[in-house]
Amino acid sequence: MREFSLEHLRCVNCNSKLELEVFEKSNEIKEGFLLCLNCDNRYPIISKIPILWSDFVSYLSNRAQLGGCLMNQAKNVKLKSFVKSSLKKINRQTTDITPIEKRWVTTYKNSLKSKFYAQVKHLIKKIPKSDLVLEHGCSIGYITHYLAQKHNTVFGIDQSFFAIAEAKKNNVKNLDYFVANSLKPPFGKTKFGLVIGLNVLELIEPLDFLQVISPQLNGTLVISDPYDFERDKDSVKHRIDSKSLRAELKKLGFTLIQNTTRPSFLPWKLNINSRLSLHYKVDLIIARNSTA
Repeated sequence: MREFSLEHLRCVNCNSKLELEVFEKSNEIKEGFLLCLNCDNRYPIISKIPILWSDFVSYLSNRAQLGGCLMNQAKNVKLKSFVKSSLKKINRQTTDITPIEKRWVTTYKNSLKSKFYAQVKHLIKKIPKSDLVLEHGCSIGYITHYLAQKHNTVFGIDQSFFAIAEAKKNNVKNLDYFVANSLKPPFGKTKFGLVIGLNVLELIEPLDFLQVISPQLNGTLVISDPYDFERDKDSVKHRIDSKSLRAELKKLGFTLIQNTTRPSFLPWKLNINSRLSLHYKVDLIIARNSTA
């Protein structure tokens, strides 16, 4: 974790400022805790990655294998004990998604040459420079890394520790990543000049997500999705399509720009393995707050 990030981070439970307890530090904070003195919550920092989840036990509840990895990676006794005690509280009968999250990292690494990313980069290149940028569902950090070349400070959040670990390899000074839930982001009332959420609407409850990002933004929104709610039929309760997404954004005071008033069909190829690829047609919207 980069130390400058502390200025912008807030407790996801009570929005209070966080304090640092550092166990190991070099050019980044390698190990420690982010502490909320108001609600007494602790967020671990392991292998330079803060896990800013409202309840660490709930985060590990379907990631027991990850918990074991984190315990092995942690060097500090206090940090190891925290992970170990959290693991003891989880329900071992829950399906472990650790292998799935690992596989998706490989899939995204193998799919970066998709035309989709080139088209996204071309469109966001036209967006004015911002002091603060946030990407929800940043995965392995391909787009955040590109954004950091132009904008002052860029943050990426994702639920997958393995994706964030891959993203951290970028090692860019004005860029930082966190494991976090996009519906409970760790930034309090911080305003961002640019917010991005690419292909996350079948993973995050869409209407709730829009309600979160609307007050978070003072500038430009980039959001896209292939609307593939069949990939995980139980992931969200309220599905959305190209028409209803645009209608909801207008209700929230957004104006659609860059000729994205109509649905688009950008090709996005995901290489699952040597014998299987997913071919999507992705809809992309660029919008601005009406008051921005």
